[in-house]
Amino acid sequence: MSDDLALQLNVALRLLIAAAFGALVGIEREIHGHSAGFRTHTLVAVGSAMFTVLSIYGFPSSPANPVDPTRIAAQIVTGIGFLGAGAILKAGPTVHGLTTAASLWSVAAIGMAAGAGAWIVAGVGTGIVVFTLWPLNLIAKWLDRQARRPGHTTDGD
Repeated sequence: MSDDLALQLNVALRLLIAAAFGALVGIEREIHGHSAGFRTHTLVAVGSAMFTVLSIYGFPSSPANPVDPTRIAAQIVTGIGFLGAGAILKAGPTVHGLTTAASLWSVAAIGMAAGAGAWIVAGVGTGIVVFTLWPLNLIAKWLDRQARRPGHTTDGD
């Protein structure tokens, strides 16, 4: 990989795309004051992209040395799950940070897609994640307010 300039430039572009898409999700989190914001999401996406690129190009497989590139992807999913668990806080009967943990996990997948060169998948995934975090949050808040209105029952009547 180190001798192929075209491949190096392609990989650099993949990392930049992962950073941009991760940053888009992180900006939404930052705007709304969540603990894992712009920098965290950018780093998770870029790190995932780098691990994905390394799993694709860094360890070439041969008959004498068979390599399974999916092992690194599996470890990314596990590692980000661990990182996301650290974002979850329990305060009395309520739990905070689940959406932040899920957004970190999703940004890892976005980074993996960008690292694999699936830029359209990474872009569409970014759009879905940002839509879920922002406009869908407004709808969820509206639904919650409707459920708390006087005279409203939640037992199916």
